[in-house]
Amino acid sequence: ASVSKVIIERTLKLVTVTITTARPGIIIGKGGQEVDKLKEELKKITDKEVQINIFEIKRPELDAYLVATSICRQIESRISYRRAIKMAIAASMRMNAEGIKVLISGRLNGAEMARSEGFKEGRVPLSTFRADIDYALAEAHTTYGRMGIKVWIMKGEVYGKRDLSPLAGMDKKQAGGKGGEAPRGKSNFNRGGKPDARKRK
Repeated sequence: ASVSKVIIERTLKLVTVTITTARPGIIIGKGGQEVDKLKEELKKITDKEVQINIFEIKRPELDAYLVATSICRQIESRISYRRAIKMAIAASMRMNAEGIKVLISGRLNGAEMARSEGFKEGRVPLSTFRADIDYALAEAHTTYGRMGIKVWIMKGEVYGKRDLSPLAGMDKKQAGGKGGEAPRGKSNFNRGGKPDARKRK
């Protein structure tokens, strides 16, 4: 169902499962039947109330995990790895990605020795803190063995305070508020981690 992330949050009486997917209709089912089945099965396993939140990925070409799994499926279907990767790169760049990098490792084309080959288009600065880069790793299982596919997608740059919540960028009302912010207030500690002598009594 093109699932990118599954986030599980547990409290004393409630288990919240957040699913991000490119095809929410498959998970929800006709009239919500599939979600209700999933909820009942999870209730039996956890013995707690279960809440399921589903978020739609509107641009799957910019989700690194979905891109990596798409390349894996094509390689497993005996499509040339070069063609699969070039098509994925072109699709991501059409959706206004600033850059994309793909690294594939394994017995490429059934070669005797494993090797790695990289493909890159645009800008992917891996050492820049403000760069908004999505990364994922997936494995393709072929007759020659496993192939590893790593994908980096540069979406842009983030200025100011960055939201480190795994639900960042989603609808904040559904996600339950904005994460990644520390509570504001005065502290009696300076940058060195020691108490400020001037504030002692």
